[in-house]
Amino acid sequence: MKVVIQRVSKASVTISGQIKAKIAKGLLVLLGIEEEDDKSDIEWLVPKIISLRIFNDAEEKMNLSVSDIDGDILVISQFTLHASTKKGNRPSFIKAARPDKANQLYQEFVKNLSDLYKREIFTGSFGADMKVELINDGPVTIIIDTKQKE
Repeated sequence: MKVVIQRVSKASVTISGQIKAKIAKGLLVLLGIEEEDDKSDIEWLVPKIISLRIFNDAEEKMNLSVSDIDGDILVISQFTLHASTKKGNRPSFIKAARPDKANQLYQEFVKNLSDLYKREIFTGSFGADMKVELINDGPVTIIIDTKQKE
């Protein structure tokens, strides 16, 4: 699994002209699932996201997690995170999981995130054409790949 985590002042996702979800201060998580991913990726990634200290404390140092600030989380599925651009100019998505597997892991990821965070997790709609708006706070953007645990 690959995620792009953005610290946001606010974010929303719109589908067919209707706002599906919106959040205030918190995290926008773009989630890409590849064919090799399984539950172990979710089990490693979910606590990492909740504990990631990327919010400023009183001294303006990044010492606080999303749970410390009681922030919101919006998760958007994004298979394009697994684009390969090694050959030519048209990205290949061969590493991205098939939709049935990806949707199952996406739903499980959101459930595990909600269970551990003990709050509602806001989402887009898997496979939909979504318009995502955000104000990146900082900007702070973190990329995590469960295949490259360092």
